[in-house]
Amino acid sequence: MTTANSTSAVEYAVEPDLTADAFIDVLHRSGLAERRPVADRPRVEAMLRNAGLIITARVDGALIGVARSITDFVYCCYLSDLAVDRAFQGRGIGKELMRRTRDAMGTGTMCLLLSAPKAISFYEDAGLKRHEQAFLFTDLPPAS
Repeated sequence: MTTANSTSAVEYAVEPDLTADAFIDVLHRSGLAERRPVADRPRVEAMLRNAGLIITARVDGALIGVARSITDFVYCCYLSDLAVDRAFQGRGIGKELMRRTRDAMGTGTMCLLLSAPKAISFYEDAGLKRHEQAFLFTDLPPAS
């Protein structure tokens, strides 16, 4: 079992075959599970299968962080999930996952994310800028 006091190095990797069990587990340990459909395993499996980029952070093989993005690698990237085990937060792991996500994108690719209310200060401290023209729609009217 990996602990927050571990002196082992964090290993980062592109991991397109991340399992739903591992993803759900780190979502719970990060606090992000309250905002994700973790009880709907088929939906979580589809989320992983349809992601364009999954970057993981592991210590001694144990998953401690993940950045899951939807992207075309040339125009836009939506960093949908950034989760770091609470026991490992505050060590730059989330920032490194974001940096690696950004580095994986093509030159000129716009990267964006939506922040959970509790994470706003983290993203501001990481140097991200708020965008005044962002819009969110979740419940569309039926097509006519």
